Amino acid sequence: MEGFNQTVTHFVFLGLTNHRSLELVLSVIFSILYLLILAGNLLIIVTVVWNCCLHTPMYFFLANLSFIDICHSSVTMPKMIFDCFFHRKVISFGGCVTQLFFLHLCASAEIFLLTIMGYDRCVAICYPLQYVNLMNLKICGGLLGALWVGATLHSLIQTALTVHLPYCGPNVIDSFFCDIPPLMKLACADTYFAGVLIISSSGLMSLVCFVILVASYAIILISLGRQTAEGRQKAFSTCAAHLLVVTLFLGHCIFIYTRPASTFPTDKLAAVLYTMVTPFLNPVIYTLRNKEVKNSIKKLWN
Repeated sequence: MEGFNQTVTHFVFLGLTNHRSLELVLSVIFSILYLLILAGNLLIIVTVVWNCCLHTPMYFFLANLSFIDICHSSVTMPKMIFDCFFHRKVISFGGCVTQLFFLHLCASAEIFLLTIMGYDRCVAICYPLQYVNLMNLKICGGLLGALWVGATLHSLIQTALTVHLPYCGPNVIDSFFCDIPPLMKLACADTYFAGVLIISSSGLMSLVCFVILVASYAIILISLGRQTAEGRQKAFSTCAAHLLVVTLFLGHCIFIYTRPASTFPTDKLAAVLYTMVTPFLNPVIYTLRNKEVKNSIKKLWN
């Protein structure tokens, strides 16, 4: 990593707050939240694997979403919780780059997966007779492989554009994890061109996924007019959970990465929702609105 930066060998986080007592309280809250994220998402994965009735594309993608949520929260939360017990919160340059890479890998993978899940719901509702052929195991595996390849390429581009900027001081990051907006503020060079490339890369990815999601739900809405009341209710229940998750996740991403970084009431709060609250809410949203998952969890518990 020495070739990339001139002087800076480590970064210092300011964390969420300067109040020591509040910081210790937050560490307890976030520790409990992290354990709930692990427990809730692991429960969904185990339930889907254990129950043969859930071996369908919809629940296959749901289990993968839970896996990504575990990875996404694990990139930032353990380090943040550990740092709460120390006055000086330090991360090496290499550790910062690693955290940045995996943060964007998990985030872009989740965006791609939510898009695939929208397409899956569209095929299931609009073309039920052809669903088995259009979304078989081979196709689902191919989509999952393409998802990780695309997420890796996107994360490599974002990380490379950020890392190759010169960092010669200061080295204080006004956040609790390494991300592109606060890091670019510390660069000792004009970041306009790199910023345009980063926003263009994220914008193109988000735009393509957004267009696919809008097209999928437009087709679903047209198709629902030809279905029975029971069919519409079941389709609406499934799609509402997915739409809520998409809104929560994409809303935070757009807020963070398409505007200049600011202060705690905005960016830091959005970062907490984006990295901690959303991975916690995803299993809650999908289990509370899905009778099959709830019944499978009860059987597994018994």
